[in-house]
Amino acid sequence: MPNNLPPLAVTGATGALGSMVARLLTDAGVPVRLLARHTAKIPQLPDTATFAVSYADKEHAARALQGTTTLFMVSAAENPYRAQDQRTFVDAAKEAGVQHIVYTSFMGAAPNDVFTFGRDHWDTEEYIKAGGFGYTFLRDSFYQDILPSFVGRDGVIRGPAGDGRFAPVARSDVARSAARILMAPQEHAGRTYTLTGPQALTMAEVAEILSRVTGQDITYHAETLKEAVESRRAAGALDWQAVGWATSYAVIATGELAQVSDDVALLTGAAPLSFEDHLRSED
Repeated sequence: MPNNLPPLAVTGATGALGSMVARLLTDAGVPVRLLARHTAKIPQLPDTATFAVSYADKEHAARALQGTTTLFMVSAAENPYRAQDQRTFVDAAKEAGVQHIVYTSFMGAAPNDVFTFGRDHWDTEEYIKAGGFGYTFLRDSFYQDILPSFVGRDGVIRGPAGDGRFAPVARSDVARSAARILMAPQEHAGRTYTLTGPQALTMAEVAEILSRVTGQDITYHAETLKEAVESRRAAGALDWQAVGWATSYAVIATGELAQVSDDVALLTGAAPLSFEDHLRSED
């Protein structure tokens, strides 16, 4: 493995967040090593090296990470084996001599998290700590970017969020925060940041904002957790998917995601986008 490769690696380079972070870093003149499952889809950026890597393939990942000192590890897409796959990739990072991992986690991640996918994030955080790495965890709220996809064809958002509040964050604000950390990771070692937008919203308020910006009539209908799981199963989701989707709403109802954090502003020097401003910026 050539020793002149960039010592900073970014995973998920073909995804929305990973590619944003890669562009911010290269725009700032920072050479980056880009990792993704399919290199053909990696954006063409200056001062980069590209590698095809799967989290589940330890041997291949360890080779690709040789010479890496700092790793931006974007969490894998939800699947039944995500926690184990991410452990395998962390093992590869240790074998390759990676010193610091910046991992995209989830707000409130815990071993008994109501949001079942949040438990995977907690498992990965703990495994990184146990591996002796320097670490920085970005505990993101739900992305503002995905909320429009919650709207059904009939214009209704359905789920068991009740009147609970959450402060969704723009993916671009997470990318800006991550890029700042990756430029000086030693300054953020051992830190966990909670990345949110500036407003804690109910799902009914999300529907109101979507209606105002899009001109469509969008409403929110509160389901019970049981109703939500059953409706998702009826739509063809597997059990783990149905429960994960339903509990993504249920965790909002608990109030666990109601915190509004100033960490985005602290890290970047600029306030995070509101949900409405984000939607309008996408027009």
